[in-house]
Amino acid sequence: MRYGAKILFDEVSTGFTPGKRYGLTGPNGAGKSTFMKLLSGELEPQKGIVVRPKKLGILSQDQFAFDRYRVIDTVIMGNKRLWAALEERDRLYSKPEMTDADGMRLGELEGIVGEEDGYTAETDAAVLLQGLDIPNELHERKMGELPGGQKVRVLLAQALFGHPLALLLDEPTNHLDLDSIHWLQRFLNEFEGVLIVISHDRHFLNRVCTHIADIDYETIITYTGTYDDMVVAKTQVRSQIESQNAQREKKISQLNDFIARFSAGTRSSQVQSRRKEVERLQVTELAKSNIQRPYLKFEQKRPSGKHILEVEGVSKSYGAAPVIRNFTASVTRGEKVVLMGRNGSGKTTLVNALLASSPTVTEADLRKTSGNDGAFLDEGKVIWGHEAAVGFFAQDHKALIEPGTTVFDWLHQWDLSAAHEEIRGLLGQMLFPRDDADKRTDILSGGEASRLLFCKLMLQKPNVLVLDEPTNHLDLESINALNIALQRYQGTIFLVTHDEDLIDEVATRIWHFEGDHQLTDFKGVYAEYQSVLA
Repeated sequence: MRYGAKILFDEVSTGFTPGKRYGLTGPNGAGKSTFMKLLSGELEPQKGIVVRPKKLGILSQDQFAFDRYRVIDTVIMGNKRLWAALEERDRLYSKPEMTDADGMRLGELEGIVGEEDGYTAETDAAVLLQGLDIPNELHERKMGELPGGQKVRVLLAQALFGHPLALLLDEPTNHLDLDSIHWLQRFLNEFEGVLIVISHDRHFLNRVCTHIADIDYETIITYTGTYDDMVVAKTQVRSQIESQNAQREKKISQLNDFIARFSAGTRSSQVQSRRKEVERLQVTELAKSNIQRPYLKFEQKRPSGKHILEVEGVSKSYGAAPVIRNFTASVTRGEKVVLMGRNGSGKTTLVNALLASSPTVTEADLRKTSGNDGAFLDEGKVIWGHEAAVGFFAQDHKALIEPGTTVFDWLHQWDLSAAHEEIRGLLGQMLFPRDDADKRTDILSGGEASRLLFCKLMLQKPNVLVLDEPTNHLDLESINALNIALQRYQGTIFLVTHDEDLIDEVATRIWHFEGDHQLTDFKGVYAEYQSVLA
């Protein structure tokens, strides 16, 4: 498969075995989603064939395609044969008079409904929905009435419904909180068919996958084991080939020196044998890897005072629904606080309450990203410490990048004293080719917008980072770079994330949003917090 001059796959032959769970990896642009479409039949390969089972479960990427259907019906649609039979059966039953042929057809349809477990379909669909935290009262609602995060879960239930022989999941953990991710991990580990999953969540891949199908070098290489196992194996294989090539190049150089010195002399037979040896030793051609690693390093212009934040009796409700009740905490310089909890539990609400009192984040920016036109607090106080300089990465981060300018000009405005080469250097670190400096901000992808915001934070050098879901739209290489940068950062961090590796490796303190609108404030790392819960 190729697009113009860009080759995604060249003469790829591979297979996927039932009972094995494959992570499909590769950097953004490598062709992961394209390969999924080739597997599902949505795209046809330009050359070659794809053999697939009759029953495929596919995670739909179009959140709006089912807006007019009930939630429960949307799930049942995952079994296409059953849904078609149910629709035709309903049409026949609604006819004022039925012919003998209609009666015969109804008998056939009831047979199909029975074969496909249609008589327990609503119960089975409800169990899936409950596992994904879609409560019973939403099952009869229209899909169009659900927010985006809940729609994704319903579409996930649709892919899992009807006992498919193969599951194709493209970014299934997007918009899922940790509890839902853990449920999904357990479900997939018990799945007996073929699983092929694209994910930028390293922890999820390590917990679920038995194999990694890695897209690189214009082909697909399958490694046994988890994502971390694949990284080690891939590095070893490439290092081994590079080492062999270096030895061969040295030997070829020595032989060529001999040929050059004696080709006109009396040692013609020896020269000829060495020419043959050079041909035999030709260096293995190493295809160029398309993996690109960004370089993130967060620094501080100046450190803050020791006491960076005081939160006193903070409460917030939306209408009659309380979100945060009477939360008090004191944060000192250098702490790395991770905000955890179910979606909708109040994490972003608290982030906005903290930022509303920040000396360096404007209320206009906050309203752009939160959609909140009211007060950010009902009760309580948020007091930032001496010299606090806050850098903000919003969940709706594209709203922070004004359209109608170029990438270079948008970034330069945050430090007009910065040299042009410094700006271009930062963009290069975050994988913007030199020509992309002139790219319009209106047409940035989600991943590009994320990387541009990280450039801004590196340019501003704040001593506090407030990051709300920063891994959305990032590939694995970028997430790993972010993880390392946050561990090394000397300032204070407030981080909202469902990425378990980030929580495990970055957090020194946990704020956990409980179901009763209370917050648990745990001073310690994630592993200690888990042992307390156990």
